[in-house]
Amino acid sequence: MSDLRGKTCIVTGATSGIGESSAEALALRGADVAVVCRSAERGEATKARIEKRVGRSCVRLFLADFEKLAEVRRVAEELDRALPQVDVLLNNAGVTMLSRSETPDGYETTFAVNHLAPFLLTNLLMPKLLARPGSRVVNVASHAHRFAWFDLDDLQSRNRYSSLRVYGGSKLANILFTNELARRVGSRGLRIWSAHPGAVATRLGANNGGIAKIVLPFLALFFRTPAQGAATSIHLCADPGIDAKNGTYFADMKPVGLTGRAGDPELATKLWAESEKLVGLDGGTDAIWQ
Repeated sequence: MSDLRGKTCIVTGATSGIGESSAEALALRGADVAVVCRSAERGEATKARIEKRVGRSCVRLFLADFEKLAEVRRVAEELDRALPQVDVLLNNAGVTMLSRSETPDGYETTFAVNHLAPFLLTNLLMPKLLARPGSRVVNVASHAHRFAWFDLDDLQSRNRYSSLRVYGGSKLANILFTNELARRVGSRGLRIWSAHPGAVATRLGANNGGIAKIVLPFLALFFRTPAQGAATSIHLCADPGIDAKNGTYFADMKPVGLTGRAGDPELATKLWAESEKLVGLDGGTDAIWQ
C-alpha cells in the first residue's frame, strides 16, 4: 500500500459511493482529505465514518453546490486559504438527470455539474497543484462517453435531450478536458488522467425522484460495489510508478485507447475555449496558473 503521509487530497462528491470509498482509501494510506460536498449533514456523517475507520482526525469538510458556479468559486477560495498544499484533486462529483433541467446559472444541469464545475474548480486550484511537484488531477469519466451526442453549438441540449446521451456527453467532456489540460500543462510536473469506474451501485441518479428509488436498488444487484468502482481512481491518485503519459484514460487500472471524438485534439481545444466563456474565465485560464 502506497504511503501518502504528509499529503493532502481533495475529493469532490465524497459523501457516498465511489467518492467516499476513494476518500477513505486515501486516508487509510495516510493522507489528509478535504471532502467537498453539498450537504453538511451528510458530509459530517461521512467525516465521522471515515475517521472512525481510519482511527485519526484526517477529514476536513467543505460545502458547495456544484449547480452554482459562484459556489464553486467560493469553495475554491476556501480550499486555497485552508489547505497549505494540494497533492491530489479527484474530480468525482456527478449527476444524471432523467429529464432536462437548468441550474440557477441557466445551464443544463448534467453538463454544468459534471463538466463546468470541475473545469472551473481545477483551473482555480492550478497554482496550488503546480506548486507541488508530482501532484495529480484525476477526472472520473465513463465509457458512457461512447454513447454521447456532442454539439458545440448546443452544449445545453436545448434542441434535443436524452438522459443517457447527455450524461455520456458530460463524460466525453471530462475526457476532452483531461486531454487539453494535459496538453496545456506540458512538461510541468503535474500528472493528469481520467478514469472509467465501471457500472457501480451508487446514489448517482437518486435526485430523480420515485422512479430512481425503485430502479436503482434493482440495478445495484448487477453493478460493482463502490469500493470496486473506486479502485482505478485510488490507483491513479495514490500509486507510485505510473508511467502512463498525461491525458491517458484508464479502466480497471489499465490504460485504454481513445477512439473517435474522445481523442480529437481540435474538439478538446474548442471545448476548453467555450468552457472558459461559460464559467466566466473569458480572459483565459493561463493567467490563473501563474
